[in-house]
Amino acid sequence: MTPERARLVELTEKSRTSLASLSSMLGRNSSYLQQFVRKGSPRKLEEVDRRRLAEFFGVDEVELGADPDLRPASESRDFAAVPRLALDASAGPGAFSAEEISFDSFRFSRRWLREMGLEGADLTAIRVEGDSMEPTLRSGDEIFVDRNKRSGEGIHVVRIGDALHVKQVQTSAPGRIALISANDAYAPIELERGEVEIIGRVVWKGGRL
Repeated sequence: MTPERARLVELTEKSRTSLASLSSMLGRNSSYLQQFVRKGSPRKLEEVDRRRLAEFFGVDEVELGADPDLRPASESRDFAAVPRLALDASAGPGAFSAEEISFDSFRFSRRWLREMGLEGADLTAIRVEGDSMEPTLRSGDEIFVDRNKRSGEGIHVVRIGDALHVKQVQTSAPGRIALISANDAYAPIELERGEVEIIGRVVWKGGRL
């Protein structure tokens, strides 16, 4: 297996998605990337497909087979892509998750990410829906979720069943977890720890004034 194919498999496994889902994201037949990896067909990824995958994973296109001599000098060295997922994290009754495939991305300078303490973070961007986290987070805000940070207290995106929520996470009784809303109109939710999957900590927000 060539290095770029092995890297694609590694990134796919790390992001907890599949080659079939990524192929669909590219608008290709579901077996497109599987054939690329296993059968070597096509021999190289189309430039537009390679760029989209690199943006989704937040890596340099060279890792997926791009010619480094043809890449703009500052393209990936100075900027990082944060994929936007077609998901809503409910700050209310609960938003059902769609397939976690990027439809767009934010691009930030790596210097800015370092200054914000986000260098090395596994970031994805999703949209807040609902008012239970107001005034901290408002409906329509875009939030960055660091999937490398899944422990400790703080504002996290969590999954309960098929629904995503954004809540303040606190340890309750042993083996239990409390999900707290910033809006006093919403009562705390207390659950067994095994009933809640911590997706990641909210580390940045942005929204319309």
